[in-house]
Amino acid sequence: MPPPIEPVELTAGSLLLRPWREDDADAYWAALQDPPMRVWNGSGVDSRDAVAAMLARRRDWSGGDHASWAVVDADTGELLGSVSLHRIDRVEGDAEIGYWTAPAARGRGIAVRAVDEACRWGFTHLGLLRVQLFHAVENTASARVAEKAGFTQEGRLRQSHTYGDGRHHDELLWGRLADDPAPREDPAPG
Repeated sequence: MPPPIEPVELTAGSLLLRPWREDDADAYWAALQDPPMRVWNGSGVDSRDAVAAMLARRRDWSGGDHASWAVVDADTGELLGSVSLHRIDRVEGDAEIGYWTAPAARGRGIAVRAVDEACRWGFTHLGLLRVQLFHAVENTASARVAEKAGFTQEGRLRQSHTYGDGRHHDELLWGRLADDPAPREDPAPG
């Protein structure tokens, strides 16, 4: 079993990445009412109770296989999105990253900053060498985030994942290595 990961808070400009809390369930459930969120990020989460159960799992980092943060406005505490390193494998030195942005917060570069900060933390504190990112080909917003957050597109996986619409979608595979150049400083909307 991998060593546990101690939950931490991270800052990325005006964003705070903090471990999920029980009282985040209502805001998370509200974000899931957005149709694109339900398709790309809502698989298996069909009720507020399911959200609460999922957040309980995300709060528990003791298995050492994931680190999950609520992305909030550092001043107001408003939930803006989510970012998670998951499938962390310290032997291989890799992980996957997932993220979403609440509908009202889109177009402000929030996902780019959160993804970049989570990757930097994983490289520095977990000793990761590689972070992978997967998204449905049709999810062009995720492609923009991946590119702006310093990832390189590496391939296409045919019918590799079932999304919230119940269909298998082709996905694009992106990778970011610990020694890749840092993304540019201006994470323009994406």
